[in-house]
Amino acid sequence: MISAPNLLRRGCSLATTGLRRGTTAANSFSAAMTRRLRVLVDMDGVLADFEGGFLKKYQSRYPGEPFIELEDRRGFWVSEQYENRKPGLREKAISIWEAKDFFLDLDPIEGAVEAVKEMARLSNTDVFICTSPIKRYEYCPYEKYAWVEKHLGHEFLEQIVLTRDKTVVSADLLIDDRPDITGAELNPTWEHILFTACHNKQLLLPLPTRRLPSWNHDWKGILERKRSELNSSGQ
Repeated sequence: MISAPNLLRRGCSLATTGLRRGTTAANSFSAAMTRRLRVLVDMDGVLADFEGGFLKKYQSRYPGEPFIELEDRRGFWVSEQYENRKPGLREKAISIWEAKDFFLDLDPIEGAVEAVKEMARLSNTDVFICTSPIKRYEYCPYEKYAWVEKHLGHEFLEQIVLTRDKTVVSADLLIDDRPDITGAELNPTWEHILFTACHNKQLLLPLPTRRLPSWNHDWKGILERKRSELNSSGQ
């Protein structure tokens, strides 16, 4: 027979064990509900005005050659559209962004710097700049780092991902102006949010692809909907 004191101690022990289990379960549930959202933000065409910078420098370097106004830009590859306009312009177009200071001199897209800084301050949110350097790398990688430090601050240098294949980077969202992002991973972990640029604004997107028309639109709503979807699915 168990004495009353021992029974009391045993009851307290069981209660404590149950409390610990309950606390662990509550902590696990709380952790799931506060899962961090990881967002990748493209650079050229999303943060930095690649198209505007290109046109300005192209017209300056080749004043006698035909050019394409921004409202007439179609397709992601600038060089292809220029070559279609006049044979021989492909190499001249490429020479613009291969030149020194091209990437460093790009102006920020309206609202981009403020939005990304605010995004990085959101609770349970990790933001990374995910950008593809050009293959002729003499200037490009350094200038991308320098641009980020200049416009977003030294602390953002820890949040840069340079890769030619964005599909292998793990995240929840990728905000990018390129419509067709392919690579080694056929099913990337991220959902692609198409950032509207002059070259893709005419595209009709298949569902469930979403657009972010500009940084002046509701980018916070996109993040919160994604966070809600992940929490409701238990991911």
